Amino acid sequence: MKVVVLVGGVGGARFLLGVKSALGLPIHGEAPESSPHQITAIVNTGDDVRMHDLQICPDLDTCMYTLSGAIDDVKGWGRSEETWTVQEELAAYGVEPDWFGLGDRDIATHLVRTRMLRAGYPLSSVTEALSDRWRPGVHLLPMSDDRVETHVVIDDPNSGDGARRAVHFQEWWVRYRAEPAAHAIGPVGIENAAPAPGLLEAVKEADVVLLAPSNPVVSVGTILAVPGVRDALRETKAPVIGVSPIIGGRPLRGMADACLAAIDVESTAEAVGRHYGSRSASEDGLLDGWLVHTGDDAQVPGVAVRAVPLLMTSPEATSAMVHAAFDLAGVQA
Repeated sequence: MKVVVLVGGVGGARFLLGVKSALGLPIHGEAPESSPHQITAIVNTGDDVRMHDLQICPDLDTCMYTLSGAIDDVKGWGRSEETWTVQEELAAYGVEPDWFGLGDRDIATHLVRTRMLRAGYPLSSVTEALSDRWRPGVHLLPMSDDRVETHVVIDDPNSGDGARRAVHFQEWWVRYRAEPAAHAIGPVGIENAAPAPGLLEAVKEADVVLLAPSNPVVSVGTILAVPGVRDALRETKAPVIGVSPIIGGRPLRGMADACLAAIDVESTAEAVGRHYGSRSASEDGLLDGWLVHTGDDAQVPGVAVRAVPLLMTSPEATSAMVHAAFDLAGVQA
């Protein structure tokens, strides 16, 4: 089976573990050569940022580390057994920014990526080269080789007169914990971005497309904003099944509610399902099916809605979610 999954960072990476498990693949590392299954993860790169002259791709790296078993399971991001000597030395020099953590092992990845990008390799090729070491067992594909960075318009925390300023998403998310209300969120450069090589073909040839329970605004939403991606999802013959990131009116993880508020979408499974919309009942909708958590009520016109447990407490629990998505799509692993 050919499975395409649109994902962000921590939640998307953990969801991919469940996809691998549901297909009978090892959750960490490569699939056996005899496996007929193919998983393509289309990964958000709107969170990417340049710091200390390094190109950092948080969602790609989180997926890569998680799928290989090298992730810090406690934090959900970064390398396991990490050390922080460089970060401490930068702090001693008073170098900004000091609010974004860069571990020593993680820096090595950014150094390799930055060097290859400067040599002229596109991000998709760089990601493939990095994956040669980590062997995630999934084809990790950035949404685009073009530079896209999500920015957020907020009330300036350093101004008492109500002035607003635009900051990089990472600054709003990590430094300010999404506490200043977002007045607007937008991926800068998205209008000139092209889908990464092979992305549209993967969607066209898929047996099923899954929207992971990632942030619907700055993760999945940013992927969908790449010109051509939404049209490809509407035109594919594969069923498109989404998994709600909202349980009981709260995000599955992170601060997706702050992002949803910025686009005037309520933090409910129904509202997010309606935000994605139906392929059959609207001109730009995407969904054929929508999984919500047990006990959540959601009516999405034109979309088959099913309630199942959505807490990703283990790869086995996540695998059950994915099996439910396959069943809703009418496909079998």
